[in-house]
Amino acid sequence: MTNSIRLFVGCASLILVLALYGGAAAGPLDPGYPKAFSCSACHGFAGASGADTVPVLAGMQSWYLKKAIQDYASGKRPSPEMESYSKMVLELGVDDVAGYFARQKRQPSPVRLDSAAVERGRAASTQCVVCHGAQGKGDPAKGIPDLTGQPPGYLKNQMLLFKADRRSPGDETLKSLKALMKAIPDDQASDLAAYYSSLR
Repeated sequence: MTNSIRLFVGCASLILVLALYGGAAAGPLDPGYPKAFSCSACHGFAGASGADTVPVLAGMQSWYLKKAIQDYASGKRPSPEMESYSKMVLELGVDDVAGYFARQKRQPSPVRLDSAAVERGRAASTQCVVCHGAQGKGDPAKGIPDLTGQPPGYLKNQMLLFKADRRSPGDETLKSLKALMKAIPDDQASDLAAYYSSLR
């Protein structure tokens, strides 16, 4: 093989890799990728979860993912599935992992939504606007996360955990949220989850 052919093959390979993974901000070319790779088993490649009960990590604000990892690892946010993985992420470098997912293009959940549930959820969402904002984007300054585009099953499950005081039990900063959740019927939680999942 001549030098010019080797050069051509090398350039073609690089172009293919860049086309597949979108440059330095995504996939294996990102320095955070090796540390975040194991998360893809559940959360999908680059955090683009396709499952109804598994959150989308792609485009998640790094401050929130970092807090979630720390809470899971410490047991503050109980989860038998996540505790060991979170401890591993802390060992690998939570800033690198959170930064990697924050740099990925947000891929809203592909789970199909019932349009009637979305509309009922829109009407019921007035009680959530005070904290999460009119568009569901939250408020990082107050530690309130973005709900938009997350899978409806995941969102509903989190509401039910708050309602039963099984998410961050005993956390006084969440007392008013949990009181609100107790007043929301389970079917309305499904509608709210559908609505916030539909937002982009």
